[in-house]
Amino acid sequence: MDLVNATAQFIEQKFADEGSGHDWAHIRRVWLMARQLAANSPEANQQLTELGALLHDIADWKFHGGDYEAGPRAARAWLLSQHAPEELITQVETIIREVSFKGLGVETPVSSVEAALVQDADRLDAIGAVGIARAFAYGGHKGRPLHDPAVAPVTHESFASYQKSTAPTINHFYEKLLHLKNRLQTPAARAVAEERHAYMEGFVTRFLAEWEGQA
Repeated sequence: MDLVNATAQFIEQKFADEGSGHDWAHIRRVWLMARQLAANSPEANQQLTELGALLHDIADWKFHGGDYEAGPRAARAWLLSQHAPEELITQVETIIREVSFKGLGVETPVSSVEAALVQDADRLDAIGAVGIARAFAYGGHKGRPLHDPAVAPVTHESFASYQKSTAPTINHFYEKLLHLKNRLQTPAARAVAEERHAYMEGFVTRFLAEWEGQA
């Protein structure tokens, strides 16, 4: 079995019962989208893109005590077990470090076309109908309220501030999700994002109206 398919099977088994919205279904969608974006990017290394997508959430810092190196370490361990070359392992580690959103006030540059594709694919899965569902799934997983009008959204100017956030789920739209469309790296991803972003805007408007009994 080739490395990409072996990794897909490994990740599917590892995340089959995950319930926070960072499950195998999410990883599979990111994988498929990254693969699609890579197919339209002749300069992209297809294998590296797919491995980066499959392993981008292997040990997310959000579930590992804020340890930002948990993901790269876990990816390295898996790839070493599959006898992957060191250069490939290092490249995958870099993608994992670069893919995450770190706060509205924090830049998240990428150092390769493959990292750009994986980052875009991951961010596309955070917006639109599925993105909305994932936001509330994660909020419920963390025991956060849906909304609290007394808690204003925050522009997190550091990754440390973003990591510590315990804000209601609706704040996440203002602090991250509604900004992702303008932070995508590739034209193909931006085209996909237009409709998803508009749908999400409509949802937030409707949510706030219903919250106040106005719709």
